[in-house]
Amino acid sequence: MTAKGPWPNRASIPNLLTMLRAAMAMAFFILLEFYRFPSTGVTIANIAIGFFILAAVTDALDGHLARKWDVTSSFGRIMDPLCDKILVLGSFIYLAGPRFAVPEQALDSAPFEMTTGVTTWMVVIIFARELFVTTVRAVAEGSGIAFGAKNLGKLKMVFQSIAVPVILALAVNLPATEYAWSGWTCTVIAWLTVAVTLISGAPYLKGLSAVNADPIHTDPRP
Repeated sequence: MTAKGPWPNRASIPNLLTMLRAAMAMAFFILLEFYRFPSTGVTIANIAIGFFILAAVTDALDGHLARKWDVTSSFGRIMDPLCDKILVLGSFIYLAGPRFAVPEQALDSAPFEMTTGVTTWMVVIIFARELFVTTVRAVAEGSGIAFGAKNLGKLKMVFQSIAVPVILALAVNLPATEYAWSGWTCTVIAWLTVAVTLISGAPYLKGLSAVNADPIHTDPRP
């Protein structure tokens, strides 16, 4: 359904919010470029956290408005999950990056290599889950099998959207080198995020079975 009238209108507002989220994600990443653990660019990093929170709010708002006004579109169906992945996956790349690494000389006072608690292997797992789900969904829908977002997938997005700003706020304002409990809290949240991310991918295994059972996708090679 498409709403007619002057632009912007009901049909365009959810898509505008989606694109605004992409812009805020870019602003978030750019601002984090000015931060370096433990104390360089703390104020700018806190502003970046604000951008992330605003971007996460638009994620909930654009989908809600699209459903409420019955103005869902192919553009939103493609761009909404893409902007989500840019925001969340990009965030975890930064959280595991050198700007949040604990200096070697400080490791004795804080037994954490990363003040965020996020390490490279965690990012690999989170990426792998997203690639798996995206691939299964694309193949399933390409064969005419309805394959929308699962409730666990939505819960995963909510959990990640909370985990990122909480970890950042602790890492930036209460560094693990001074507050050991902050480092442990970030580590626990990071591990929980990985666990939730993996669990949320389980329902998509059913979709993988459905695709495998589709004769269209049977490999004709001997």
